[in-house]
Amino acid sequence: MKDNTISAISTPLGESGIGIVRLSGPSAIKIAEKIFVGKDKVSNFPTHTIHYGQIRDPATSELIDDVLITVMKAPKTYTREDVVEINAHGGIIPLKRILELTLEYGAELASPGEFTRRAFLNGRIDLCQAEAVIEVIRAKTDVGLRYALHQLKGDLSREIYTLRDQIVNILAYLEASIDFPEEDIERLDSTQVKIRVEEIRDRIKGLIETSKYGKLFKEGIRTVIVGRPNVGKSSLLNALLGEERAIVTSIPGTTRDTIEEAIDIEGIPLTLIDTAGLRHPIDQIEEKGVSRTRESLQLADLVILVLDGSEKLTEEDIEIIEETRDKLRIIVINKIDLPQTIELNNIQTLLDGVKIVRTSATEKLGLDDLKEGIKEKFFLRGLPSINGILITNLRHKRALQKACQSMERVIDTISNNLSEEFIALDLREALNHLGAIIGETINEDILSEIFSQFCIGK
Repeated sequence: MKDNTISAISTPLGESGIGIVRLSGPSAIKIAEKIFVGKDKVSNFPTHTIHYGQIRDPATSELIDDVLITVMKAPKTYTREDVVEINAHGGIIPLKRILELTLEYGAELASPGEFTRRAFLNGRIDLCQAEAVIEVIRAKTDVGLRYALHQLKGDLSREIYTLRDQIVNILAYLEASIDFPEEDIERLDSTQVKIRVEEIRDRIKGLIETSKYGKLFKEGIRTVIVGRPNVGKSSLLNALLGEERAIVTSIPGTTRDTIEEAIDIEGIPLTLIDTAGLRHPIDQIEEKGVSRTRESLQLADLVILVLDGSEKLTEEDIEIIEETRDKLRIIVINKIDLPQTIELNNIQTLLDGVKIVRTSATEKLGLDDLKEGIKEKFFLRGLPSINGILITNLRHKRALQKACQSMERVIDTISNNLSEEFIALDLREALNHLGAIIGETINEDILSEIFSQFCIGK
């Protein structure tokens, strides 16, 4: 890998003011020098400077584009290799032509995530920080971005290193007493070991606990709006979005398919899903719409169940309330701008502990109460982050769970007065699982899987 130079377009293809072709590797400067025409040679440029010039085809002298070229010499670069970035006009044709020239004169096309992979392999960042790069790119809200940046700057890595150091410290005493039983070496008694192991285990458990909130920030809260036809589901979706996304009419059954839109509620990402009204279908199209509604319900993190406050409860309303009773939900009494005839007393047992919010989607009334109710459902006690850390990565969560299981076995071993060799074995297992998070103990297949999720050029 260290002998080749890679190249890729690092900005999205399309029309834009600027597009970037990036090179990294030992021949990056040499290749750029062959295709760049300016006041001086690229090899003479001081590191971390930017220069104006032109990209020309060396074979024909044809002008490809006017560019700014940035030269960054190893080791103080993203990959710890020589890096050249060619800032051209952001059109598909000029960027493609520049990329083709770099490949023609010695570069190889970068694979997805290869720049970040080189940064990891060259010790610029650890694996946990490398994964944070894609978290930053995919962040859906400001809050999600903030936690991704905490991971990128190494907060999670430092926590893992601290836990590993604590385990290594215990192991050092145990293994010394195992290997040199006749020497006068300070020993930790089993009570001390157990206390320290329990502290480490509890710290790991705390990290695992944050994962359910981390998942919400990474993937969003899948929120399904349900109710019988014409209760105002689509109007509520439009009101929350602040735009006319769904068609609204007075004709029941207008919405025949699910509509998905993303919304940010004070840093909480929601995927709002407007569904066809739940009722006994009258034709095949409506039957498919109702079927999709029920499929969405199965996958929902939160259900917003809409009732029409200007009408009495119907059998369909009660059926929907019963059908969703096992889901996390909020009841919305809509159309409060109209005279109210709805009565909930006779179904109070079905609504125990359920948040009830009154709104008028058309008049934009009660929306703040609804948003506050959503926040309360998920973050009533605030985010249980540890030093600003939220576990958002499933691989990290699984590794932490395995490390926690190893620590539990250590506690059981001590409680059962078993040999110190068994304690040391499980402590080493915990070390390996924690090491997998930061890339200390990882295999090539897992690395390939991780970086395959990246875009080409990053």
